[in-house]
Amino acid sequence: MPFTPFHMGPGILAKAILQSSFSLMVFGWAQIVMDIQPLFVLVSGEGHVHGFSHTFIGALLLAIFSALSGKYLSEIGLKLIGISNAGVPIDIAWWVSFLSAFVGTYSHVVLDSIMHSDVVPYYPLSQENGFLGLITVSQLHQFCVYSGLFGAIVYYSLEYVRNK
Repeated sequence: MPFTPFHMGPGILAKAILQSSFSLMVFGWAQIVMDIQPLFVLVSGEGHVHGFSHTFIGALLLAIFSALSGKYLSEIGLKLIGISNAGVPIDIAWWVSFLSAFVGTYSHVVLDSIMHSDVVPYYPLSQENGFLGLITVSQLHQFCVYSGLFGAIVYYSLEYVRNK
């Protein structure tokens, strides 16, 4: 994927379905954390673009980091932009932070595995990438965009009904 934005589509859908049991901000933070290593490689020209960070073991470690740091960063971010729950600052439960981070990092590995031949998701157990070419890149992009649009419609429809 060309960095994080496409990955947000499935996250928006997850937020629409799970509501307060999912943090879109922690999910988004996990997407950014996942792409730091590829960004470093692209800038420096050193290393493997989709290296260890794009394996399921790497995703596990980055999910833990993303959950621990993302909970606090998201709470601060929500406060700064003025999003609260009836005037009370939003407190993201630890389990929500971990769920959101794990969904973020693992979905990132799967989505990138479908389109990038250099991703080896099961490393070091296997050098195979059984996800590669599962669907076309165009279909993958459509899935990401449409899941985000559908998720936004569902989320805001539920908000409208709830506030009516």
